[in-house]
Amino acid sequence: MYYYSLNNKNHRVSFEEAVVSGIAPDRGLYFPEKIEKLPASFYNEIDQMSATQIAYMVIEQFIGTSIPKNHLLQILDEVLDFDFPVVPIDESISSLELFHGPTMAFKDVGARFMAKCLEYFNKNNGRKTTVLVATSGDTGGAVANGFFKTDNVEVIILYPQNKVSDVQEKQLTTLGHNITALEVQGTFDDCQEMVKTAFLDEELKSKRNLTSANSINIARWLPQTFYYFIAYKQLKSFNKELVFSVPSGNFGNICAGIVAKKLGLPIRHFVASTNSNDIIPRYLNTGFYSPRPSVETLSNAMDVGNPSNFIRIQHLFKNDDTALKSEFSSYSFNDKETNSAIQELYKTANYIADPHGAVGYLGLKKHGLQPNEIGVFLETAHPIKFRSTVEKELSITLPLPDQIKEIMQKKKNSILIKNYKNLKAFLSK
Repeated sequence: MYYYSLNNKNHRVSFEEAVVSGIAPDRGLYFPEKIEKLPASFYNEIDQMSATQIAYMVIEQFIGTSIPKNHLLQILDEVLDFDFPVVPIDESISSLELFHGPTMAFKDVGARFMAKCLEYFNKNNGRKTTVLVATSGDTGGAVANGFFKTDNVEVIILYPQNKVSDVQEKQLTTLGHNITALEVQGTFDDCQEMVKTAFLDEELKSKRNLTSANSINIARWLPQTFYYFIAYKQLKSFNKELVFSVPSGNFGNICAGIVAKKLGLPIRHFVASTNSNDIIPRYLNTGFYSPRPSVETLSNAMDVGNPSNFIRIQHLFKNDDTALKSEFSSYSFNDKETNSAIQELYKTANYIADPHGAVGYLGLKKHGLQPNEIGVFLETAHPIKFRSTVEKELSITLPLPDQIKEIMQKKKNSILIKNYKNLKAFLSK
C-alpha cells in the first residue's frame, strides 16, 4: 500500500514513511492509493470475531508489508484492551461510548496505535523522532499517555491557554519524562498552524525528525475506523440501517467512518455535529468554504476554525458535493442547546453525557430517523473531563475515576509560548 499527497498524486510513499513524516513535503495530507472492500464473509462472521480480529481485517490493507502480521496483531491486542459499549438511550437512539481507555477519550486508540507503530519503526535504526502535536483538549492527554516512555520518541504538545478543562490540562502537563507541554497564548487554530509551519521549516527539519500525532497523521486517523465496525457487531442483529452522528472538530473521526463505509460497512448516513464553530454546516448550505478563527465553547475539542480532515472527506466523494450531501449532513449547536441536551439525556434516559456527546445527540435529533434506522451518537469523552459543566447542569457530583484522581494530585508543568518564533527557538535547542 502506498500513500499519496492530496496536493500531488505523483508523490507516493510507504505506510512507514507517511507515519514518520506525518505530512507531505508540499503540506498535503497523505491518502491511501486505494480502498478495497472487505469480503462479504467478513460481515457474515463479524459477530463471532474479537475486536483484535476485526481491527486486523480492517487495517491490514493499509499497513501492507510495513509491519509483520504477528507484530501487528500484538499491537492491536494492546491498543484494544478496553470495551466500546453501545448503550441504548431509547428505541431508536444509542450511544457508542469511546471513553473507557486510559485517558477516558476516544483518541486513546489512535494515539496508542501510532505510538506502537513508531516504536516498531524506530526499534532497529536508532532514529529519534519528535512528535509535534496540537490539541484542543483530548488529543494531548491521549498522545501523552500513548507515547509516555516510548523509546527514541520525544513528544511536544501545544495547547491553548485557558481553553482546556482542568482534567485535560493535568493529563497533558503532569507526565514529564519524554513529554513536554507548551502552553500557547492563543487558540487551537494557532497551535495547529504552528505545527504545520514547523513541518515546512527546512532549518528545523535538518535538526529534528518531525512528525505529527494529530489526526492528519494516517496512524492516528485510520484506526478510528475500528469504532464503526465494533458498533456494527453489537447492532447487527437489529437488522436496521445505521446513522452515525459524530461530534466533529478536526473531522478525523467522521472521516474514518466514511472510510469504514467505503470498506463495505452498511452505514446509511453520517451526521457531523458541531458546536458554534460551524464552518462545515455553512459550507454545505452556501457552497463556500470560509475558515475563520475558532470560538470558545463548552465542547472544546471541537473548537476548530479550519478542519484539516475535511479535504480528505471531499476526496472520498471525488469532490462531488451532490454525492457528499447524499450521505453526509452537518448541523451546529450552541452552548445553551448543548446544556439542554445534557439535561434531557439525564432526565429521560438517566444518561450522563459530556458536552461533545450531547452535541452528537442533538445532531441525530435534528437529522431525524426513519423507522428502519438506528441512530448512534459517539460519546467521545467521559463526563468527568467536563465535570464543572456536567455537575452544574445536573446538580450532581461525579465520582472521580481512579486514573483521574491520581493525576489531579500531580503538579502542572508547562512552558508558555506566544508564537511560532518561540516554538522554533524551543525546538532548535
